[in-house]
Amino acid sequence: MKNDKTNVMRLLDEWGIEYEHFAYNPELVNAVEVAKACKQEPEAVFKTLVTVGKTGEHYVFMIPSNGELDLKKAAKIAGEKAIEMIPQKQLLPLTGYIHGGCSPIGMKKQFKTFTDETVILFDKICFSGGRVGYQVMMSPDSLIKAVNPKLADLTK
Repeated sequence: MKNDKTNVMRLLDEWGIEYEHFAYNPELVNAVEVAKACKQEPEAVFKTLVTVGKTGEHYVFMIPSNGELDLKKAAKIAGEKAIEMIPQKQLLPLTGYIHGGCSPIGMKKQFKTFTDETVILFDKICFSGGRVGYQVMMSPDSLIKAVNPKLADLTK
């Protein structure tokens, strides 16, 4: 399983961005459990959340696995009156990813992406490799090169 390439990994290879990848038990769905399975600190493993604003625009937020997205902060940073999580059933048709396998890299459309400012505290961070059971690890600079997120205080 560790040698399987996901679309995320293929894109990173194509872009010349260095990364490592981990395979874990795909039955784990809690981001903190995934961090433990990959032997990483929960603060350095980021989950990818997809939201929709009052205007109908979609936004992607990456926050530490042990954090909770502050929807008021998210709305303010996105320039929206309000933001809410999209219903889980909309995730696959909108992004091409399923719950637990959503990555900021390789979505059907590149949405405005925001990453919690704590990302810069780490030499390497992990996030979904684009399929349940896979994580990729890279430097924050490489993440910025790949998805050009805006850094902000996003958690409660």
